[in-house]
This record gives sequence, C-alpha cells and structure tokens, in this order.
Amino acid sequence: MTAAARFFITGTDTGCGKTETTLTLMAALKQQGLKVAGMKPVASGGRTASGHTVNKDAARLQAASSMALDYDRVCPWSLPEPVAPHIAAAHAGREITPAPVLEAFTELSRKADAVVVEGIGGWRVPLSENLRMPDLVALLRLQVILVVGLRLGCINHALLSMDGINNDGGVLMGWIANHVDPDYSSAVETVSYLTHAISAPLLGEIPFMHGGFDPVAAAARIDLAALN
Repeated sequence: MTAAARFFITGTDTGCGKTETTLTLMAALKQQGLKVAGMKPVASGGRTASGHTVNKDAARLQAASSMALDYDRVCPWSLPEPVAPHIAAAHAGREITPAPVLEAFTELSRKADAVVVEGIGGWRVPLSENLRMPDLVALLRLQVILVVGLRLGCINHALLSMDGINNDGGVLMGWIANHVDPDYSSAVETVSYLTHAISAPLLGEIPFMHGGFDPVAAAARIDLAALN
C-alpha cells in the first residue's frame, strides 16, 4: 500500500455495515504506519444541540482518525432527520452542494496519508435534484470499495451495485464481505459465487462479532495487498 490512498466505501444498501468496514480499513491502514483520516461527507440523522447536528457514524470516524479533526471537516453535511439525504436537506431548508465537501476533503488530504470516505445508503443515492453520490466520488477522484452485507438478497444487490459503479465510471478496487446476519446459512456459497461474479478482488471477510465490533480484530481479516 502506497501513501496518498483515497478510498470511498459504498455498500449494497443501508445497514450493510459501511461504517464498520470503514473503521476496519482505517485500522488496517494505521497498522501499516499511515496517518489516516475518516470522512463521511453527508450524513442524515443525529443528535442536535445548539443548532448543530452530530451523526453517530461520522463521530466514530472522527474518533478513529489518526489526528484531531473538527467534526465539520469529517462531515460537512450533517442533517438532523434520519431519511434519504436529499429529503433531509429539503426538510431542513438546505441544498447539498459539492463545495463544502471538496474543501473539507482537501484539508484532510493535506493532514493524512490516507483518507477513507464513507458513503450514505447505496451507490446511487441522490443528494439533491442535480447531485448524486457518484458525482462526489468522481470529484474527489476516489477509488471505490464495495461492502456486501451477507444476507438474503445480497447477491442481486451486489451485482446491481457493481454494474452501477462500473457504468458510472467508478474505479471499483475491491469488495468486502460483511457477515451482518449470523443466521444467514448460505454465506459460504454466496461469497464463493460473488468472488467470481464481481469484477474486482475480494479483500476479506468481516465476521459477525457477538461480543461487539472490534475494528482492529476485523482488520486482521483484510488483505490490503490486493489493492496494489
């Protein structure tokens, strides 16, 4: 893994484990001696006080970064209502635009060897009438990693996501299988199928952790060499 790594973590759908995967990748990069910053450009839902909303997942990325970062650099668009971002923004009387994201990302890139950017929802989530998440990925020139939450229906979601990334001009560097459902009995067969069907390497599998999620333990399951 070389310095100046810039990754975008997208997922098959909401709840597939993007935040946990982002934290895992951050831990793996830090284990290689890199200074790492986490970023969630757009988040909806959080605790609001004094007119400022703090999203739980964005705060986790802030805390896991190698250096102290202002919250508004980690999450320049933090919206209070836990709904689709373009709806949350409209309800808040705002419109999500790229400029604050680019400004924040540029600052993080100066401070860190690696920036890991977590998306919201799936790949093609709309951010405004004229802006979608893939537009931000292209603007920031991020390499894409797809998180597949292993559960019923995930094969279709994974293949549709892969096609969307490729058709939108995204650079799909790899995918990570996340065991989000401990009762999903077809995980082995699903991973085997997707390993051949997805046009990028499998970087690893994050196990379901009954005792609570541990990004350092999960990082041991990730093969960063496949990203070179």
